[in-house]
Parts: sequence; C-alpha cells; structure tokens
Amino acid sequence: MTKILMVCLGNICRSPLAEGIMRQKIEELGLNAKVDSAGTANYHVGHSPDRRSIASGLTHGVDISGLRGRQFQVSDFDEFDLIYVMDKSNYANVLAMARGEDDKVKVDLLLNAVKPNSFREVPDPYYGGPQGFENVYQLINKACDAIARSLNINR
Repeated sequence: MTKILMVCLGNICRSPLAEGIMRQKIEELGLNAKVDSAGTANYHVGHSPDRRSIASGLTHGVDISGLRGRQFQVSDFDEFDLIYVMDKSNYANVLAMARGEDDKVKVDLLLNAVKPNSFREVPDPYYGGPQGFENVYQLINKACDAIARSLNINR
C-alpha cells in the first residue's frame, strides 16, 4: 500500500482539499493507497477545514467536512511513502525536520506531479475569495490525477 501525505501551512485549506480529492481518486480507481494531510504549523490542530475549502470540494463532489487539522511530525517520515507539500515554505519546513536523505527523497512540491521540476506552488487561498479556492481546487485536482495515474501504472 502506498501512503501519501498532503501538507500545507495550517491544514485547513489546501492540504485537506488535496486529501479529499486524492481519496476520491484512490476509491474511483481501486488503488491500494491511503492518504492523509497535515500542516507545518499548529494553528488549527483539531479544527475543521475552512468553510470555503469545504464549499469548493462539495461543488465538485468531494466532502472534506469531517477532516480535522493536525501538525506534521517527524514520525510522518516513517508512516508515509510520498509527502506532497503545497509551497516552497512548506517544503523548507518539512525538509528541516528530515533526519536524512531517506526522509528527504519522500518530499516534493505537489505541482511537480503535473510538471516535474517546475517548482510551482499551490497558492494559499486563505485571504482571498471563492475564485481563489476554485483555482486551488483545479490545480490540486490536476496534480492528484497525475499521482493517481502513476500509482495505477505502478500496480
């Protein structure tokens, strides 16, 4: 089983949406995979996703309302095979916790799944309006499609 972790700053906007989208694709394709999400900061531990992320997901048939925020931990390197981060700040924060090269090779920017080595970021929609959340949904959805395809090919 492939275990995937989606990571953003607070685990209430981007990463829970990525978790929900990826869960749906895993289920649709019958993949042997598991997905979770976390934040690099502890601002929203135990909180529900942002209402705008929930609304964006529901618009596309993805319900993330039952998810709860948690903080990334060093033990996540042991638990997960692939760790996808939303932006360069998250990337730096996760890599700073890595214990060695075995941990570091698991970490990548999510949008590199669509275009390898592009180092594009999923923008944080928190301070914007609904269109920002829709844009984030579309970017994450494309990346999750690419990840699901690669998992499907490798099974």
